[in-house]
Amino acid sequence: MFAQIGYYICVPFAWLTRMFYQWTGSYGVAIILFTLVVKLVILPFQLKSKKSMMRMNRMQGKIKDIQTRFANNKERQQQEMADLYAREGINPMGGCLWSFIPLPILIALYYIIRTPLRYFMNLSETVITEIRTLAESLGYVAATEGNAVAYEQIYLSKFIHEHWENFAGKFDGLLDVNYQFLGLDLAETASNVMGQFPHGGWAVWGLLLLPFIAAALQLVMSIASMKASSNTMNSSNKMMLYLFPLMTIWMGFMFPAALCLYWIVNSAFSAVQELLLNKVFAKALDREETEKEREKREKRAAKMMAQREQMMQQQAQQQGKKPQPSASKKKKSAEPEKKDKRSSTTEAGRVGNRPYARGRAYSESHYED
Repeated sequence: MFAQIGYYICVPFAWLTRMFYQWTGSYGVAIILFTLVVKLVILPFQLKSKKSMMRMNRMQGKIKDIQTRFANNKERQQQEMADLYAREGINPMGGCLWSFIPLPILIALYYIIRTPLRYFMNLSETVITEIRTLAESLGYVAATEGNAVAYEQIYLSKFIHEHWENFAGKFDGLLDVNYQFLGLDLAETASNVMGQFPHGGWAVWGLLLLPFIAAALQLVMSIASMKASSNTMNSSNKMMLYLFPLMTIWMGFMFPAALCLYWIVNSAFSAVQELLLNKVFAKALDREETEKEREKREKRAAKMMAQREQMMQQQAQQQGKKPQPSASKKKKSAEPEKKDKRSSTTEAGRVGNRPYARGRAYSESHYED
């Protein structure tokens, strides 16, 4: 089932590569044009991802502030972060999906290069068997062991190119594929020609240089992307920064040189794309932030005007009504009555005109001589 799915994934890419090869007659130019078209097709999806990433970079100060203020409350921190993303209209996972798109394209291209008769020429297994039988009758020896088995169709395609007069017109869809590009055999692997180093000229030196060029461009792109995203260079980031270029070197030595050409061209197009998008989106985000600030100022001014009008309406309503005695005045008027009530006493407690309370030790003759 997975093989069938993989076949249908490879079909459109194989058709595109075959069309460019038939137009140009150059396998290397076909790979370059294929890379360019694929970049243009996935560009609309990458635009949204790039803009979202740049907007998040500008919010690093706010994000760090939330992380600092709620360092001891992870639940509140997550809630504040979600509110911040909602206010700014950012999906932090929006750019993750599109970052995986180049992987299936790379896998599809690898199968197109490795099995040219099945995918690049879209021939059936029956026709491939007939072609192999004819090639063996002409002296072709198929690989039966080792790494050569995986690239057996490449060797068969090269044999067909060398003996094209015996195959021309006999099989529908069969193409005469020339893998030479700028003096390099794009169907060859660097590991196979290492034994010829330092001899062999440009045909050997060029194949050995391609993996390192692809890795170097990938390293430069990774550093540029990391600086643009304002990510800190911690140990994990450093490991990933150097791990992928090292993997590219290893894969470049093990896989056909056409795949290295794709990596080099893809990195070059990506570098140009990054430079252009950084300039375009930087201006767009500056303009959006200016408009946001203006909208905030207008909202604050409108809110202040509404509060002022509400206060003026309340004052006008209060002036139109008769003044009512307040509760404090009623309380003050009641106090003298309460005081008079306290000053009254019985005749038994009166001495002359001075009323006072008699204590337990009261003596009427205390002040007499």
